[in-house]
Amino acid sequence: MKTLLPFLKPYRGKCVFILLVTLADVAGALLIPTITADMINIAVEGSHMDLLLRKGLLMLGIALLSGLLTLMGSWLCARLSADLGRDLREAVYDRSLAFSASDFETFGTASMITRTLNDVNIIQQAFVYFIQMILPVPMVCVLGIALAFRINTQMGMLILCGTCFVLLAALLIMGKAAPIFEKLQRFLDRMNVVLRENITGVRVIRAFNKERQETGRMNATFDQYATSSIQANYLFAGLDCLANVAINFLIVAVVYLGGNAVGAEKMLIGDITSVTEYAIWILLYVMMAQMTILMFPRALTCIRRVSDVLNLKPEITDGAESVRAVEGADIVSFENVSFRFADADEETLSHLSFTCRRGETTAVIGGTGSGKSTITKLLLRYHDVTEGRITLHGQDIRELTQKDVRSAVSYVPQKAWLFSGTIAENLRYGDPDATEDRLRHALHVAQSDFVLELPDGLNAPVAQGGTNFSGGQKQRLSIARALAKKADLYVFDDSFSALDFKTDAALRHALKEETKDAAVLIIAQRISTILHADQILVLNDGRIVGKGRHEELLQTCEIYRDIVNSQMKGGVSNG
Repeated sequence: MKTLLPFLKPYRGKCVFILLVTLADVAGALLIPTITADMINIAVEGSHMDLLLRKGLLMLGIALLSGLLTLMGSWLCARLSADLGRDLREAVYDRSLAFSASDFETFGTASMITRTLNDVNIIQQAFVYFIQMILPVPMVCVLGIALAFRINTQMGMLILCGTCFVLLAALLIMGKAAPIFEKLQRFLDRMNVVLRENITGVRVIRAFNKERQETGRMNATFDQYATSSIQANYLFAGLDCLANVAINFLIVAVVYLGGNAVGAEKMLIGDITSVTEYAIWILLYVMMAQMTILMFPRALTCIRRVSDVLNLKPEITDGAESVRAVEGADIVSFENVSFRFADADEETLSHLSFTCRRGETTAVIGGTGSGKSTITKLLLRYHDVTEGRITLHGQDIRELTQKDVRSAVSYVPQKAWLFSGTIAENLRYGDPDATEDRLRHALHVAQSDFVLELPDGLNAPVAQGGTNFSGGQKQRLSIARALAKKADLYVFDDSFSALDFKTDAALRHALKEETKDAAVLIIAQRISTILHADQILVLNDGRIVGKGRHEELLQTCEIYRDIVNSQMKGGVSNG
């Protein structure tokens, strides 16, 4: 509840009003048996027909008012539940935006989707059931038992004992069901993972004829979920039977003991009816509650899972300073930087020192797994360095806000990704105010003039992930998106791999003029992409084993020479 209370605080007035409406509804429901008993007693006496009619009209009025209050309470409850669900989803989403890559990996993509959609949905449903079917239970029990005691102490004790028995059984079964529902949510996460893998990797599955194996894997996951669900349903089916038996025994006991009390002139004949209806109302609400209690262990698990996201302290926090651009200063500097992932035994990067200067191109090359892309992650503060520091305009980026750091950098990711919408909307992702001329210029520099030949031009539709464009087109559009934003540093993380050599050379030539007033950092695997860089860093196992221009490294760095010889005949290129 500590998780939900802050979200309910803005709706305090609505909560109090719903509580009052519920109380009035319950009171109205219990007043009807009381009036019924009075009418029976009046009828037995055989007189006072006017009083009997007045009681009947009063009963009709209370029934209509109670029905109206029930409708109003349901509408208010549904509205409050929708507001709560919206606020919870926004909070989880906003919190996820503050997570670093390792923070996000703590939960995983599939689990975050489940927590944001399914878990919040279950919390909403449980909240509605709590107000409409659980919250009235203590009110009905207290008022019903009090009214029974008012009629006869023996009747009151009988109903009190029956109610306590059913409630105790419900609490015990709920305690046994809680661990089962916790497993259910974990199995649901696993189902999400397996389904996502099968949908996104369907071509690989078909290519290797693994349909049967994947079907078996999915069936195993679904069977685990089904087995746990059946266990939970067995428990609640037992509770349902127990409650039904208790109700019937209680009604029999009320009629038997009530008949004896009437014979002894300790009760009136109409009072048996009212006590019986009190017992039925109380146990009816308890039965409705126990049917909905099925969801509460699961809802408590979902609240805890959402709370885990909201209470996770982000690994990376904003500094208090703002960027102070210094004329002529180095744009970015790595100073003895080392980095190790939290679950790793060895450092991914070790003692890196280099500088990206305005008007210069710095390139990083190395084998697979040498740590090239990790450099960009540290630069953009997806992770923080383990040792040393990275400076932007001479300031440690850990002392700056993440927004300021990323505003100074224009980034082209290793995997080109486009968002659903139009090409213009994608290009304006870094600069919402970019003019159409600016967008056209960025497209021209990125060798993406094919866009202007499309029927809708800049307004041409883009499918999710850019699946309606080829790999090379997506890569060039990603580069154009970065160029549409004015930045101090342009980072290209292996962003030329899908381009043919002619387009690659033309793009690099156009980039040189476009980025002359900024620093450029290129992560690459192709030698032709970085031949004319002002500074080339050669990485091997996370360490810089060579630094200099192409001609210098051919003479001084054996690893670089091997890379060149493996890609170019004699280490010469026309790029």
